Amino acid sequence: MIAFRTLLGAAVLAAPFGLFAQAAAPKAPADLIVTYARVYTADDARPLVEAFAVRDGRIAFVGSQREAAVLRGPNTRVVDAGGRTVIPGMVDAHAHFSGLAQTLRSVDLTGTNSLAEVIARVVAKSKSVPKGTWITGRGWDQNDWGVTDFPTHDALTAALPDHPVLLERVDGHAQYANMAAMKAAGVTAASKAPVGGQIIKDAKGNPTGVFVDNASDVLEKQVPAPTAAEYKSALKDAIALMHSWGLTGMHDAGATRAAIDTYEELAKAKELNLRLYVMIGDDKAALDHYFAKGPQSAMYDGQLWVRAVKLYADGAMGSRGAALLEPYSDDPNNSGLLKSTQEHIREVAERGLKAGFQVNTHAIGDRGNRVVLDAYEQALKTVPTADHRFRVEHAQILHYDDIPRFAQLGVIPSMQASHQTSDMYWIGKRLGPTRLYGAYAWQSLLQTGVVIPNGSDFPVEQVNPLISFHASIARQDARDWPAGGWFPEQKMSREDALRSMTIWPAYAGFQEASMGSLTAGKFADFVILDTDIMRVPAEMVMKARVVSTYVGGKAVYEAAK
Repeated sequence: MIAFRTLLGAAVLAAPFGLFAQAAAPKAPADLIVTYARVYTADDARPLVEAFAVRDGRIAFVGSQREAAVLRGPNTRVVDAGGRTVIPGMVDAHAHFSGLAQTLRSVDLTGTNSLAEVIARVVAKSKSVPKGTWITGRGWDQNDWGVTDFPTHDALTAALPDHPVLLERVDGHAQYANMAAMKAAGVTAASKAPVGGQIIKDAKGNPTGVFVDNASDVLEKQVPAPTAAEYKSALKDAIALMHSWGLTGMHDAGATRAAIDTYEELAKAKELNLRLYVMIGDDKAALDHYFAKGPQSAMYDGQLWVRAVKLYADGAMGSRGAALLEPYSDDPNNSGLLKSTQEHIREVAERGLKAGFQVNTHAIGDRGNRVVLDAYEQALKTVPTADHRFRVEHAQILHYDDIPRFAQLGVIPSMQASHQTSDMYWIGKRLGPTRLYGAYAWQSLLQTGVVIPNGSDFPVEQVNPLISFHASIARQDARDWPAGGWFPEQKMSREDALRSMTIWPAYAGFQEASMGSLTAGKFADFVILDTDIMRVPAEMVMKARVVSTYVGGKAVYEAAK
């Protein structure tokens, strides 16, 4: 098999044709020229230039300042970058659009260092809403507390007896509820967890208030949905936040039909201003609808793609729901949860292949990853497809036997570098020393020839994509710990780290012909940074700031001066 990266270089970058086409283009004036810049194009044909021009929302020329000046007309806007760094618009290849919007309107629990701090933030919120109002929050992580056991509802119930409270763990794979919420959902000692879920109970069999993976559904269904206006407003706030961090696109990892309808309304009104690649959530009615409709790409002037499916194989490491081949080292009676059967993944994969849809499956544990790869392999034997670009979302813990299978099957490992730096403090306790060699194994995968589209999984992690860029090249946290990096042999080069946030997400979304690099003919999506992240010491990357963000040649964010 020819490696993905080789195929991508041949199909996307096509150096001779691109250069001759650019030279032969008519010299109509540009709408925008960016000059006096250090431009990293993510295009191997012209990886570093000093200027480029934009016409009708697309790159018209890349090269020298002298050449770009030829395209200047009376109405051309000229941006003098003052020697700053320009990179293609960054794309988060795995995140949750609606989740971010919801998080911006709920209680932020990220960074809490104790259960008491979690409760205090919720109590503060309760003072501004009427009694009986549901209060939601997200971001707690018991691994950051002095006592790392799951909490019980008692303290939360005592502090907030008059409000149903539902608080989502940072990874989105567990919920923490008070008694009022459990009563509203009809949860009692007799309640049984569904397949793929767990209701944590005490020695007497009473629910403690923590619900893992599929067991959370009964509680989540009780939370009132926002109005259409509230939802649109929250989405717009999320878009603005993404732009402020230099994101011009994202892959939405699991959306409902109602959410997709709202995205389309925003796109029609030209209010999306984002390259939004949507994965349809695992709902039969929604899949039937979109499979019958067929793949949709670059709708509304390249704002919206609906041509992928999102499935779930297992849970997450933090809540011990990730499915492992052997038990957890710190919980020897537990090997995690499978949220879907291998048969279901295979069935949807076969349907996706026949309908022309990409299938992307969440898998974190080594057993979860093997189940997905086995299901994909079976589906591809039944429906042979040359360019399916199936993906495994996360691919965090891999058995060494399964690492080469990604390239062999043509499967893309879509990974989030920031997860490594969040998990490295405690992941050894979960896995023991041996399995760590297959954890967050970026370089091992890259050496097989695959590409790794990068992301954040926000709101699980912060929106800032430079966190993942820094993690990719250093395998260190924001405080530059540990010295030399965690399993440093798995670091990415800076060039690959940039590709992982630009051209590789484009490839992973069948978008490489229209975006992902600053190449003539592609969308003019780019970011101006105040720091050269490709040359400064790694410890300075996190200090870089976005000066401005452009989508289709138009500024969507300008930093305050």
